[in-house]
Amino acid sequence: MHISELNIYPVKSLKGISLTRSELLPTGLAWDRRWMLVDTQQRFVTQRQRPALATVEVALTTDALVLSHPNVEPLSIPLAEPSGNLRIVQVWNDHCKAWPESSDVSSWLEAALGEQGSGLSLVRFDTQFKRPIETEFLNGDDADTLFADGYPFLIASTGSLNALNRALEESGCQAIPMNRFRPNIVVETDKPWAEDGWQALQASNGAFELILRKPCKRCKITTVDQQTAQIPEPAEPLKTLIGLNTQPELKGAYFGQNATLHRGEGSIIHVGDTLVAEARGA
Repeated sequence: MHISELNIYPVKSLKGISLTRSELLPTGLAWDRRWMLVDTQQRFVTQRQRPALATVEVALTTDALVLSHPNVEPLSIPLAEPSGNLRIVQVWNDHCKAWPESSDVSSWLEAALGEQGSGLSLVRFDTQFKRPIETEFLNGDDADTLFADGYPFLIASTGSLNALNRALEESGCQAIPMNRFRPNIVVETDKPWAEDGWQALQASNGAFELILRKPCKRCKITTVDQQTAQIPEPAEPLKTLIGLNTQPELKGAYFGQNATLHRGEGSIIHVGDTLVAEARGA
């Protein structure tokens, strides 16, 4: 069993970046969900409200975050922390400290996306601030995250995607790519839903260990084509996931597992790394 994909999403709900290696931090893969878009009330905005965000490309250079879109010239945002006053911004029920980026970003988003880009500003997580994870699933451990929905890592498997796609095609729907689920770590497996039985994943050389904490309940972002921002089948894949009932004790559509880093801060994780799973209850 090995890692087949590593992905980061530097700006929450914009396009991700596929990597061959990344640094493991307690808050997630390096640079993951470091930035977020907020409305005039300083509340987070995602593809749930504005699907067109899926069309904004993101890149990281040695000194800049670069946003790209076919409608406008690329915009570079220095990685050096911005000056100005910290803001309090909201992601779900959490209120976090963040640095505002230049108003040029707001103008750029409106030029790129039109109405769906209006009224937005870009903020950067203040890494001196701690956003703790819900304690219910941590078994006494401590963990925090940046602007991710709730956990530092999202782990998915190829076996589960293959099983979902078979079910979609059997019902006359189109298969979907893994990017609909925006995972950080994709594990190559043959067994569908194998990740739901894992307590932990560790590198075969012992360099790091991740603990799988909670099944990931999916939302309507999974219905958004991550290349075009179109919604080809508004009920899918959520309807099929609910029908598959992969979490019999829970209500809703689930795919993948939320995880935290147990050991290996600062280690480098690679595509191709061999993993060893510890089963729940082992």
